[in-house]
Amino acid sequence: MKLKMDKIPDFILSKEEVDELKNISVRELINGRLFTRSFIAKQWSLGLFLAFFCFLYIGNHYKMEEQMRRIDSLNQELKSLRYEAITTSSELMYMSKQSEVLKQIKEKSLDLEELTEPPRRLKVKK
Repeated sequence: MKLKMDKIPDFILSKEEVDELKNISVRELINGRLFTRSFIAKQWSLGLFLAFFCFLYIGNHYKMEEQMRRIDSLNQELKSLRYEAITTSSELMYMSKQSEVLKQIKEKSLDLEELTEPPRRLKVKK
């Protein structure tokens, strides 16, 4: 079954374009003559479009790596702050023990005494 030339869609290459692509050499690529060929010249817009998206992809990748480094540093800072909070709360618990409070009162020679009887509740009549 042979296709007629008038039924060939635009995206299928013509015989001349196929012959042109077969004869491409490295020398033509290096000296720039490759870009003067008709098939390649027709595809400039597609090439620019793909280059634009390549730059977008590379920029997005660098931005993502920067964000990941920032997240890692913030996680390290959060971990150290968590350790500091735990240490501070344990020191506060230790300092608020009754024996430690008495020791601090005696060291600073304050005129305070420890209660020997439990506190009383005062009732106020209205």
